[in-house]
Amino acid sequence: MVTIFIDGTAVEVKEGATVLRAAQDAGIAIPHFCYHRAFPPEGSCRMCLIQIEGSPKFELACSTPVREGLKVITQSPAVREARRGVLEFLMAEHPLDCPVCDKAGECSLQDYYQTFGLTQSAFRELKEKRPKRVQIGEKLLLDQERCVLCTRCVRFLAGVTKTHELGVFKRGIRSEISTYEGNLVRNNYSGNLVDVCPVGAITDTEFRMKTRTWFMVKGESLCPMCSRGCNIYVDYHPGFPRVPGTSKIYRIRPRVNDLVNGHWICDFGRYGFVGLHQKSRLEKLSSKVGTGGMSTGWEKTIGALAERIKRIAIVHKPEKLALVLSSWLTNEELFLIKRIFKTGLGVERIFFADPPSGEDDGFLLKGERSPNSRGAKELGFETNSVGWESLADTDALLIFGHYLTSPDKPHDDVKAALGRIPTKALFASHVSGLESLVDFVFPTAMIAEKQGSLINADGRLQSFRPVYRPCAEARPEWKILVDLARTLKLDVACYDRFSDAEDISREIRKEIPSMGNPE
Repeated sequence: MVTIFIDGTAVEVKEGATVLRAAQDAGIAIPHFCYHRAFPPEGSCRMCLIQIEGSPKFELACSTPVREGLKVITQSPAVREARRGVLEFLMAEHPLDCPVCDKAGECSLQDYYQTFGLTQSAFRELKEKRPKRVQIGEKLLLDQERCVLCTRCVRFLAGVTKTHELGVFKRGIRSEISTYEGNLVRNNYSGNLVDVCPVGAITDTEFRMKTRTWFMVKGESLCPMCSRGCNIYVDYHPGFPRVPGTSKIYRIRPRVNDLVNGHWICDFGRYGFVGLHQKSRLEKLSSKVGTGGMSTGWEKTIGALAERIKRIAIVHKPEKLALVLSSWLTNEELFLIKRIFKTGLGVERIFFADPPSGEDDGFLLKGERSPNSRGAKELGFETNSVGWESLADTDALLIFGHYLTSPDKPHDDVKAALGRIPTKALFASHVSGLESLVDFVFPTAMIAEKQGSLINADGRLQSFRPVYRPCAEARPEWKILVDLARTLKLDVACYDRFSDAEDISREIRKEIPSMGNPE
């Protein structure tokens, strides 16, 4: 470690770090466009100019390494004037697009102009005209007038994906970002180009012109689309109080975690997550038991299911009960299922039905398309796939998740198998056709709508909290399970303690110390 002084404040930093990185870690803002923590220093935008005591000229904070006793000045009149000059150069050709730009409200150029600019432009000529809707990817548009040539996008494709689809073409004032010979950006991480762009030059067609950033609320969550468990931000519009149904998730962005996903997320998670929360959601509680398919409320519906479970498990045999689970369940929910059904009722026939595996891209996206298979195994489940012969001689089947139907399991086979089972209950978040084949339908919340924890493919335990309200009548599975256990009168004193998912997490740590504390 070395000690440097930034505007008179002593800062301890690792040897070899740059002044800009040291300032960021100390909470001292130095403006920049081209610098990004994931890339080597570039030094092309000249916005991070600083003074160093003893040096006759300005230095670049992004490429100047620290040394013992270094004295840095970031806020002198000379430094501010230099930054103002850089901004004037950038603004000379920048279009006045702020009212319609998707980046407005979170644009570095806007922020720096408010801090260092606010000057009358001396530029009297007409601004340079460039193409404004250049298709550079399936979901990516490039506005070449807005581009400040920070080259973050080029360096991302060269250093991270190593696919090299973009480059800087022409020279001088004619320099521009473009694709090679018209080839589009085609890789599984193209959406990150929108995140790394400090201005509104690269925009996402899925988000473009949909809403403004200041209308949205940001929440922290985990991506459930594969077993990587990438850390993400969920950006959503909370809706208008007098207009039901206007709340909506608009985009997913990576949340930095160097131990899991670094600075990035894949397109499969980015776009799949949004679609998952908006399409084909199962919204209504229903029961065919004496109601004609009409909802009778959660308490009565859970009571009717509990009555059937008791009759089968206690009066008859627990061998007549079977469960089909999903690795999309949280650790807390799997723990409750094990305690209620395996320990409490003696049920042994427990199977899993998960989404089919996909391609592992060797970077972030894992082939396993479930977020918590590792958690299920840590909790003692054998994640055996369900087979229709395994469900023979079953009087009651509880299905958690909508993955029992998939392309390799035709609907007719599912219908025939379920038709032989007298009592069937479905706990699912999405419409799948199963809801018409069962007696009880319990709509459930998704990962971003509930609290809990997951264990990713590397064995890392990560917790999350709800950032978005469950749709319509949906509830988290852990809450439904707690209510079911209380209705079944299984260890009432224990289940009465579980008022939220954190209470269940503490119980898990008591019984399975190896689960540890989640991040």
